[in-house]
Amino acid sequence: MFCPECGTWNRTRAVQCGRCSAELPEVSGTPTEQPDSELTNLRRSSGGRYRVMRRMGSGGMAHVYYAQHAQLDRPLVIKVLHQHLARDPEMRERFRREAEASAQLYHPNICPILDFAELNDLVYLVMPYLAGGSLADVLIRDKTVSAGPAASICAQVAAALDYAHRRGIVHRDVKPDNVLFDEDGHAQLTDFGIATARFHGRLTRMGRAMGTPHYMSPEQAMGKMVDGRSDLYAVGVMLYEMVLGFPPFDGADSYSVGYKQVHEQAVAPEIIDSRVPAELSTIIMKCLAKQAGDRYQTGFELADTLLAFLAHNEYRSGQRAAFLTRRTSSAAVASL
Repeated sequence: MFCPECGTWNRTRAVQCGRCSAELPEVSGTPTEQPDSELTNLRRSSGGRYRVMRRMGSGGMAHVYYAQHAQLDRPLVIKVLHQHLARDPEMRERFRREAEASAQLYHPNICPILDFAELNDLVYLVMPYLAGGSLADVLIRDKTVSAGPAASICAQVAAALDYAHRRGIVHRDVKPDNVLFDEDGHAQLTDFGIATARFHGRLTRMGRAMGTPHYMSPEQAMGKMVDGRSDLYAVGVMLYEMVLGFPPFDGADSYSVGYKQVHEQAVAPEIIDSRVPAELSTIIMKCLAKQAGDRYQTGFELADTLLAFLAHNEYRSGQRAAFLTRRTSSAAVASL
């Protein structure tokens, strides 16, 4: 059995863990469920480097496991590509490029990749464990985020994007699921899996739109070449969704959403809800301009504008602290 304390494999009749000496639970009978074969393979393949504790959740591309570094006792997350996707050369390459792209980026608002491995159908990457959950978790629970915290979060994301853009990397999939928080509420951008670099863009030259339709810029929805301003459009969509509780465009399928991104104008947030500050609504609508030349041209330009909005409206740390305390405490409990 696996030790519940350190994750080390022990023989069934063992009383204590051979690694940490913790008492092992008594086996009362034959297990009625099949063991998680992926978890077992992951524990074996890591060679004792990581103590893989449990599966935290699953997404469209990967299972996510909570682990600890065996020597440093550091909490980690291991993201394992689904086996059927690991057999697909293009998806395997996308996953590898997430590690490759993130490994080039050293920024406080970008979640680093600590390790990467490919062993037959087992493909995984290792990231720090962030106790604050994701922005998607916040929106699912609270529906909206007030203007001050929303602007602060997006300013951090915009600064991270500026850093990536200056190194030739466009994220292409900025969305609430890919904005994570540490226990102090600092935002970190993750999942550069379909990021395209100037020197490494072969996966996105097929005329296909890659990304999440609700957050795609018009040019991305049309499958055209994109630059950093496409990511800033997505930041505008996130801001819109945070202050109103829904994105600017929705539809029955991805095609209808993409059509609206290209052909329809979003309604300004202040018109939908008069509580949204007019200044913030103006920032959002500039991000959502159909033509890239009409948007903010760099991440720093957007970040500086958001910070000026915060300073002008004198949003105090108390409002942000209340939001962060409510979010991090529930997210940390839910993830453990």
